Amino acid sequence: MDKLNLLKLFVSTVDHGGFTAAANHLGLSASTISKGMARLEDNLNIKLFHRSTRQVHLTDAGARYLVTARRVAIELEQCEQELQQTNDQPCGKVKINLPVSYGRLYVLPLLQGFIELYPDIELDISFNDSYVDILEQSIDLTIRTGRLDDQRLVARKLSPIDFILCGAPKYLAKHGVPSCAAEYSQHQWVRFKYRQSGRLMPITADEGNGLESYDPGRQFVVDDGEVLAELCAQGLGLTQLPHFLARDWLKRKKIVAIAPVLRSGEGVYCVYPKREFLPVKVKVLIEYLIAQIEQGGESTYQTWAEKLTIVSPCHP
Repeated sequence: MDKLNLLKLFVSTVDHGGFTAAANHLGLSASTISKGMARLEDNLNIKLFHRSTRQVHLTDAGARYLVTARRVAIELEQCEQELQQTNDQPCGKVKINLPVSYGRLYVLPLLQGFIELYPDIELDISFNDSYVDILEQSIDLTIRTGRLDDQRLVARKLSPIDFILCGAPKYLAKHGVPSCAAEYSQHQWVRFKYRQSGRLMPITADEGNGLESYDPGRQFVVDDGEVLAELCAQGLGLTQLPHFLARDWLKRKKIVAIAPVLRSGEGVYCVYPKREFLPVKVKVLIEYLIAQIEQGGESTYQTWAEKLTIVSPCHP
């Protein structure tokens, strides 16, 4: 970086006819310019100027060096201007990494509207439920569920995560609605298995003493959230879904909620690298997603599931 600054001082000294004039133009002292040129000459081990009490003149080597130095300075300035313009304009490629189910159900339906607003932005989208190092893979933006511990990243909370105990109307008409967690083991269950660990996600309930975990059964085990919801909708058993997975099936009345919504300590986050200057193309995408999700009834502290109607045990 010091070498680049010295090149700029060198070109300015030549263009303004001396150390004093260059210093006045740049808002520096003449001694700063003089010492800088001395450092440059020492670094090159070449004399660039013939110095007199009033003027400086380029040596033959200095004249040759000026051609390259001027070209480098011009190209660097042009590049900086182009980069600044790109950073300040909503254009260019944005690399996004999305969790599979949340990405499909929540984010993909919003992207057509975003591209209509910002046609000069190109979206490069990948889907992955496993941990992805977004810095290593040069990803601009990801959405994650759970908790964030990486201090290199910035996380903006889109919503908490609410869990909903669900069943299909035809299953409940045949088997009834459990009135408490003690009756869970009397029912068939569709359970979710984490791909990375192979661990089953427990069924949680609040019996008045805080959240408790249960393992009531596992007639069907799947590692895909949308399949989990679909098998429940087919009447193959009860299941517990995060609100973002349950939403579309509840809207279509393929499943119904059979217990009060449970809020976990986790959330859904918009995550991006910590930067002093966030590119506008990334900023507008983040703000757009937040605004659209808020229109859907979710925010940092709430989800639409808070207003969900619960089917009681007496009226399956």
